[in-house]
Amino acid sequence: MRRIVLFVASLMLMLSVGAQEPTVVINMWPDGAPTSNGLTGPERVMDMHVSNVTQPTLTIWAAPNPNGLAVIACPGGGYTDVWNGSEGNNMAQWYMDQGITLAVLKYRLPNGHYEVPLDDVHEAMRLLKADADKYGIKKIGVQGCSAGGHLAATAATHYSSPEQRPDFQILFYPVITMDKTFTHMGSHNNLLGRNASQELIDLYSNEKQVTRETPPAFIMANSDDNLVPVKNSIEYYNALQANRVRSALHVYPSGGHGWCANENFVYREQWMSDLKQWLSQLAK
Repeated sequence: MRRIVLFVASLMLMLSVGAQEPTVVINMWPDGAPTSNGLTGPERVMDMHVSNVTQPTLTIWAAPNPNGLAVIACPGGGYTDVWNGSEGNNMAQWYMDQGITLAVLKYRLPNGHYEVPLDDVHEAMRLLKADADKYGIKKIGVQGCSAGGHLAATAATHYSSPEQRPDFQILFYPVITMDKTFTHMGSHNNLLGRNASQELIDLYSNEKQVTRETPPAFIMANSDDNLVPVKNSIEYYNALQANRVRSALHVYPSGGHGWCANENFVYREQWMSDLKQWLSQLAK
């Protein structure tokens, strides 16, 4: 069965990036995914997010003047929603203006089936690499916000082949650990279940999975984040440094959680400038 490609964007996508439409929206598993999250029934599409995801898609915003970079965005939502409007599509124009193609992943929610979201990231990576020449792509990174940051960091530390490995990672206020002393417990329970074994907790505590082969990272968080403790970002950065992985950590003093799309975030211009500079070095 041929892969279904949808060329018409939804109203939600157009609202989140002005009048511009994405290049394509790809149905990722037209013949059925290799794993199941056990969810049934229709997806519940709300203003800027969707829940009960069973049909993952990859929304590609192709840069008209590509600089060789592409980013697969994993929006947050505590592994119970996917905020693809406010932590994905909203960044399309900003990336495209820099020559970077953005691919926003509406991934399947785990519902306790921890392997499911990562399967979708790996497939998104495969699909984008297959069309790399078409979009002028030389390097593909992963981006994640909150629980999506955990998924992105998982993709950066849990890969079984060079084809699955991202070239870089960008993490906004990420959940990193599954350690109950400083994780976001909602993400922990939705991904692993309430009674996960210590072995599984350690496996998905990404600060414990860093090696020298982990891709470079740009991490942003706030000191006053009361939802996902900044210790998540700090411990991950320390692990990256211990393994001599090129990385940057920006911790802002205030702003709480979930500020990716907040135009009133005090440090908005600063994080955009810092990330833009970091990305420009990758494109060389």
